[in-house]
Amino acid sequence: MPTRSNTSQLYVLRHAKSSWDDPVLEDHDRPLAPRGRRAAALIAEHLRREGIGPALILCSSALRARETLSRAVQSGTPAEVRIERNLYAASAAELIERLRRVPPATRSVMLIGHNPALQTLVCTLAEHEGTRGQASAGGLLAAAQGKFPTGALATLALACRWRELGPGSAELTGFVRPRDLE
Repeated sequence: MPTRSNTSQLYVLRHAKSSWDDPVLEDHDRPLAPRGRRAAALIAEHLRREGIGPALILCSSALRARETLSRAVQSGTPAEVRIERNLYAASAAELIERLRRVPPATRSVMLIGHNPALQTLVCTLAEHEGTRGQASAGGLLAAAQGKFPTGALATLALACRWRELGPGSAELTGFVRPRDLE
């Protein structure tokens, strides 16, 4: 695996916990629950503390994803933000196809979306021959394989260009859940 200094970074953020208070709302229109707002604030503090400021943010158009974006990513971050409807119900394969279209000069991307696609994406990109079913350094891959809860953030270092993204092409270098930050 390449070192962090010569790789691109992919941050995969699952939207924070959404509210089910209004049973007539369409799934796409569900807002964050109070617990989700607290989790997004914890992730925001983590991003600030770690100096994470992606150059490009790709966010699902679902309300809970957009609210996670607005609460978790600092407004001073000089990122290009794209809200994309196609990310709402995308599969992991479709997410990879979307990421392959990231401009080559872009060094860091944050993808904000939904499970199960995000968990599958992270595990697919980070799984390498010989590690299937085993933990990566620090147990990060095992943790991501076990559960990718709302508000979780995975950090991947890419071993390739965006257009070459595929299974085993990244190293999972971080996996943080809101409960880890409390």
